[in-house]
Amino acid sequence: MSSHLPRKLLLINPNTSASTTERLVHTLGPLMPEGWQLQAQTARFGASYISCEASHAVAAHAALEVWAEEVRPGAQPPSAVLLGCFGDPGLFALRECSACPVTGLAEASFIEAAALGPFAIVTGGQRWRPMLERLAQSLGFGPQLRHIETVAPSGAQMLADPDMALRCLAQACQDASVAGVRSIILGGAGLAGYAQQLQGRVSLPLIDSAQAGLRVLLAGQAPAAQRSDNGFHAQWSNVQLVI
Repeated sequence: MSSHLPRKLLLINPNTSASTTERLVHTLGPLMPEGWQLQAQTARFGASYISCEASHAVAAHAALEVWAEEVRPGAQPPSAVLLGCFGDPGLFALRECSACPVTGLAEASFIEAAALGPFAIVTGGQRWRPMLERLAQSLGFGPQLRHIETVAPSGAQMLADPDMALRCLAQACQDASVAGVRSIILGGAGLAGYAQQLQGRVSLPLIDSAQAGLRVLLAGQAPAAQRSDNGFHAQWSNVQLVI
């Protein structure tokens, strides 16, 4: 492998929505520094929008399949992996078997927000509340997460209607500005790029979860890989990951 190849940031969209992948690329592509290449992949199976425990579980498998294809023999392995979903499906599994740093939109946002103090989340889909509370606790950010404001439209619906999304999100950010909160995370791949548009309407700093993911990886703030090679620890017998 040539040493002159750019470092590859593998962006995995764990749902099957190509438009969500496109939005992530549109948001993050212009921010890529020299020497880095953004390679985005969309899940081949699962839900078009992850909005419940079942679709989240399937998305973890889909993300692992994308990763396995990218580290096959002869392919240029990624230098970093970003899970393009705010629920970070498959985060711990990918981190266990990856030889490079891995983070997700939620974990990266938590890292940035916690540096400012207690934080709130605004996201689409009411079923996400307990899922995000659990994720924050498992990552050690439970005490800093003070409020989750879920809006009725899903991230997919807001992606399809930007004007409605801006009105809805502006109100949600106002509602999320509770006592003690120092920043608000706009969580979700479908909400990528909205923080900049909304910042003038909100007094607290807004954190774009997609941009946070990129910044955390490039700054070396994501937890380091625990192994020097790509591969699974488990011995697959009756169960095999299909690639």
